[in-house]
Amino acid sequence: MTHAAIRLRDVTIAYDRHPAVHHLNGTFAAGSLTAVVGPNGAGKSTLLRAMMGELPLESGVIERDVLPVTDIGYLPQAAEIDRRFPLTVGDTVLLGAWRQAGAFGAISATSASEARCALSAVGLEGFERRHIGSLSAGQFQRVLFARLLLQDAGVILLDEPFTAIDARTTRDLLGIVQRWHRDGRTVIAVLDDFEQVRAHFPQTLLLARESVSSAPTETAMTAANLLRARTMAERWDEGAAICEPRDESAA
Repeated sequence: MTHAAIRLRDVTIAYDRHPAVHHLNGTFAAGSLTAVVGPNGAGKSTLLRAMMGELPLESGVIERDVLPVTDIGYLPQAAEIDRRFPLTVGDTVLLGAWRQAGAFGAISATSASEARCALSAVGLEGFERRHIGSLSAGQFQRVLFARLLLQDAGVILLDEPFTAIDARTTRDLLGIVQRWHRDGRTVIAVLDDFEQVRAHFPQTLLLARESVSSAPTETAMTAANLLRARTMAERWDEGAAICEPRDESAA
């Protein structure tokens, strides 16, 4: 039996009890590289936030092999990050060392050296003193990947990591994702570029608030499954009755 890094058991995530993710079951195997895809409003980002413990569950359980949840690396969508905050590139990357330093602990010389190495690995050597607000979208995404490198988590969640960045940066960051996969880390990424998914991600969860398919990418990403996901999304009734927990005893 394949060891699971994250297991979803009848997970429903709701806003005002109207489900954004509905009775979802599935497993992300340890060391797997999985794309989460689906139409707009399918619940993809909501699912990642719930995996991080940022959103409560209406019902069900998310079982994590890594404890505590802070041992999971998480990259939110770039639009969620306020780059006006007065942080340097170096300070931003060093946030990845907070597990070792603690909330108010001093940064060690080792962590500072590792942060410089992480910046070099993403092609930003010498950028430590630059303000994050002065960076291009691609450069800032490289900084966030450097922060993940420094965090050194075993499970990494990426929410649309390649949106609105240039082709060269996308290629370089995909190389880091592949490196994580070779290292045996579990990587789960929300993506909207289907060709990118087919080329680089062996496993896919196709989501339309409910699971359409969770399988090897060539099986999940068939034309029939994509049509089914789109149809499910179009038929979803935002005004439907509130979600009620399933009565397992009646099954």
